Order: sequence, then C-alpha cells, then structure tokens
Amino acid sequence: MTTTLNSDDANAVSGKGNVVEVLALKFDAGAAQQSRDAIAVEEPLEIFVAGHFEGKDFNQTIAVTMRTPGNDEELALGFLFGEGVIGGIADVDNAWVKDCNFVGVSLRSGVPIEKELLERHSFVNSSCGVCGKKSIESVLSRLSSLAQTRTNADDITISGALICKLPDKLRNRQDAFDSTGGSHAAALFDCDGQLIAVQEDVGRHNALDKLIGSRLKLSKLPLCNCILMLSGRASFELIQKAACAGIPIVASVGAPSSLAVELANDCGITLMGFVRDKRFNIYSAAHRIRLGENQ
Repeated sequence: MTTTLNSDDANAVSGKGNVVEVLALKFDAGAAQQSRDAIAVEEPLEIFVAGHFEGKDFNQTIAVTMRTPGNDEELALGFLFGEGVIGGIADVDNAWVKDCNFVGVSLRSGVPIEKELLERHSFVNSSCGVCGKKSIESVLSRLSSLAQTRTNADDITISGALICKLPDKLRNRQDAFDSTGGSHAAALFDCDGQLIAVQEDVGRHNALDKLIGSRLKLSKLPLCNCILMLSGRASFELIQKAACAGIPIVASVGAPSSLAVELANDCGITLMGFVRDKRFNIYSAAHRIRLGENQ
C-alpha cells in the first residue's frame, strides 16, 4: 500500500505567529502516516531607513531579511546597530511596524549615513554572512570608534562549571524550538549565570539582532558584563555583532568558523564552541575561564 499526501491539503498552512502547522507524511518503523507538523514561520522583513543629513533627505530600503515574525522593531534596531548605521538608541527618532513585514526607522536629523549603504540594496537570508580580511578590518575600524563606550572586561572571570550549565538554561527557554525543532536562539546571561533575555528566530543572526536590539531600546549597551549563549554554530557575523555590542564572552552549542575565531582573537573575545554534555573548547581569550572541578 502506498501512502501519499493529498495534493490540496499538502499545501495548506494553518496557524499564526511564529509557528504554523502543515500536513506531513511521517515515516517511522517501516510505516507511513499522514499527520500535522509544527514548523517555524519564515517571512521577509523589509528594513527601511529615513533621515536628513548634510541638507539632503534620504528614504530607502536598505535590507530585506528572511525572519520569524515577532520583535521586528528590535530586529531592525539590532541590525542597524550591527551594520554601523546607528551608534545607539539616541540616533533613532522613531521606529514603526507596518503591514506585518515592514519596519521603518527614522534617524534624528544630522545622524550621518554612508553613501555606499544608500546605494546598495541588500538581501539577507536566514543563514547569510560576510567573510574576508576586509570584513575583519571593517569591524575593527568600527570598534575603535566605539572604544570610548567600553569598560574593561579583562578582569571578568567565569568558572567552567557555570559555562557548562548555560546550554540547559537556554534550552529550557526555547519555546519555538520545542514546537518546531526549526528555530535558533540567542540568550544573554550575567556573570552569575542568571538569564537576562532570550530571543528565537529561524535565522541565527536575526535571533541575535533581536536580542541586541531589545537591549539597545533599554539603553543597556554596551554589554560588557554579559555572556552570550548561541544555540547553533558561531559564525563570523555573530561574533561581529557581539563585538559591536561589547560582549566579552561568547559560548555556542555548535562549532565556530575559522573567521569567527580570527575575529574573536583580534577583538579579545572569549569564544567557546561545542558547549554541551559538560564539555567545551576555548578558541580565544581563555584567561576569562576558570577551569577546575571545584570552580
């Protein structure tokens, strides 16, 4: 007997918010059965920027990113901060959400914006990134301009035992992942391992943008006394965003990329990967992690 999906029902999607249900043909132990399956929503979000600089008005879409709906304003603010469009919440005059898949951000008059940014229309998908030596140089150049807002994070030390507890603490707050198995998460902890905030999204970089954007709105940047925990791998763009937000310690359940390790070393960020099952690897700035059974 052959089991197939009804062609009409197979395309039907029901639900709302960041999780929907679709029909799926599930195969298990040699048998196939049609059932409904929860999946993470992925929809485009247009990020639009308006402002006035050097006697000229500008109004332009600067990015379209595939994301899970929710916390869209925070996502846009986090993205603009990570890209260097804004240096803080003081640069923002207003932000608004329109038509579900649109966020507009108006900058205060006089806030500069690069001509090159206005000239390009970028499409950012849910797993995008940038790479290359020039990218690292660009990040380091921007960090030098943010240096005056930083506090010294070199005296921060965290026990290895505390780091080992973070994956479970993050996992317990991944509601969308519980429903779908298809979303990423980024969480912020204090140096005592207490959860500060967590965000989920189908895109790894979106989850972090939402997290940083939420702290930006509260004027909590830089995050010099915080630990960032990532549910997946640590890629270059995530370390870039962490560096711009002043986060000194980044831990990820998955592996780091080579460029992520290089950038973390250059920025003095403590980067850990494969943080699971009470083990982890330290790839940079190991002086912040106290190792030993009783620490």
